[in-house]
Formats: sequence, C-alpha cells, structure tokens
Amino acid sequence: MQKSILIVDDVHEVLLEKLEGAAIRFDYQPECNKTKAEQVVSKYTGLIIRSKFQVDKDFIDKATNLQFIARAGAGMDNIDEDYARTKGITLIPANEGNRDAVGEHMIGMLLSLMNNLNRGHREICKQQWLREENRGYELKGRTVALIGYGHNGQAMAKKLSGFDVQIIAYDKYKTGFSDQYAREVSMEEVVKLADIVSFHIPLTRETKGMVDREYLFHFRKPIFFLMGARGGIADISAVLHYLDNGKILGAAFDVLPVEKFPALSEQAWFDDLISRDNVLLSPHVAGWTFESYYKLSAILADKIIAFNQIV
Repeated sequence: MQKSILIVDDVHEVLLEKLEGAAIRFDYQPECNKTKAEQVVSKYTGLIIRSKFQVDKDFIDKATNLQFIARAGAGMDNIDEDYARTKGITLIPANEGNRDAVGEHMIGMLLSLMNNLNRGHREICKQQWLREENRGYELKGRTVALIGYGHNGQAMAKKLSGFDVQIIAYDKYKTGFSDQYAREVSMEEVVKLADIVSFHIPLTRETKGMVDREYLFHFRKPIFFLMGARGGIADISAVLHYLDNGKILGAAFDVLPVEKFPALSEQAWFDDLISRDNVLLSPHVAGWTFESYYKLSAILADKIIAFNQIV
C-alpha cells in the first residue's frame, strides 16, 4: 500500500510545503468531519489532526492501515493513546511548537492578577480612580511551583528566570531534572513553599479532577493559581471555595472543564467565576499565537518526515 496522509484540520501551509518537498503524499481536507473521515481513513497510513474530533476506539478500528497519528498541538488528549498503541500506531505530538506561547501568556495572566490590571482598567472605564484598592504584589522573591516539567513547564521556568523568583518543580513521572532554571522538589515541598502554582501536565485518567478541595487544602500559604494545561484537571468549585476563604489570592484560567457557549454559561459555577475581580479568563488561546501556528506545523512536518524515513 502506498503511504498517504489524511489531514482533517487547518494547518499552516509550511506543513504542506515540507511534506511536498519530501515527496510524501497527502490529502488536505480541513473541512472533513468525523463521519467523513471514518469513511475514508482506511485508505491512509497517517492522520494529522488538531482538536476537531475524538480519535476514539471506534475510529481507530476503522483506520486499519494507520501507522501514525500526528497532532498539531501539545498533548494527545483527544486521542485514545492506549488503544492506538495496542494497534501499533505511533503518536506524534508537536509539544515544542507552542511552549513559548504558553509560557508568555501565563506569565502575562499572572502579572495582571498580581497587579489588578484587569480590574483597574474596568474601574477607570467607569470613571473610578482607586489607587489604594488596586495596590499590587511584586513577583520578585516569590516561590513559583510548576506542576509538570515537560516542554511547557521548562519554557515557563526559563521565562520566569529573569524575575528573580525561586522556581521549584514537581513531576510525578520524572526524576533528576533539576536545571539552571528550576529545582526538583517533592509535592510536600510544593505545598509548603509555593506562592504561585502553575500547571503544566496533560489530561489523563489520573489527572482528571485532580485539583480538588483536598489537593488545594494542603497548601500552607495563600497562592496565585494558574491553569494553562487542560480544563478537566481542576474542579472549579474547589477553586472558588478557596478564593472565598483567601487561600487562593487570584486565579487565571486559559482552559476550563467546559469550553464554548452555550454549554459554558450553563455550568453551575460559571456566574460565580466571572463575577470575581481576582479571576482572569482567556479562551484557550495561550498556545495559539501567530508564531506558534507556524511552529506547530513546521515541527510536526519534520517529525513526520523523520518517521517516514524509518518505517
């Protein structure tokens, strides 16, 4: 069977150019939905997707000739990774492509929270000039805890290094990873030392709902809370609870357990979340800059070309 790739999502043209340059056949069908893809996927040896649909067990069973699934994004949480591997399918993410974007975005959200920038702006628009009420905190001298120290965690640490902060990192699946930017610690040290907690872990069966009341209870100091990983990791009601009692000073979410309207506005916690001055939200765009759009596709193309050369 001749190798060919089905591309079912919008990608930067650099990916197409690189595949063409490597004489790799592909069908670029960014308007393709799951039903149509299921009908034709058996004809292809590769699949490229972003987040359009779930590549679940039923879909994989129809993809009888797939050798790889590549995702133009960080993480593979819309793909049944375990089942794909049982079928001998290689998974190819492009985590490196948006790590800088995520790091910059989350630091921007943190600085905005610590200095009440969003609230101050809204008040001035209402002709309120409140200086004392918007007194902020300095980042210098704080301890920032990174939960997860993969591509995104490492990029965040590097970007924070110029702020004269102490950076500690916990990663359940890695050891010996201390470097010039972050010191490896236990979770016991995280909850004891952290002033700021930022999450950089994938959404898995183990991490879904991990950040609940019990998890947050153990932090010794009031913290700023940053969630730029996956929305399903955090129980929003638990975060709201600790915002109420002062254990969380401010919370920034680029991702939420439910995204897009109207489903988001129907969540029991939504009105409470958006009513707070110490909560900052963005629409899952931390890793989606003009630059990362290019880098995700370029990196993915290089990985696919390398894979094609060894199979």
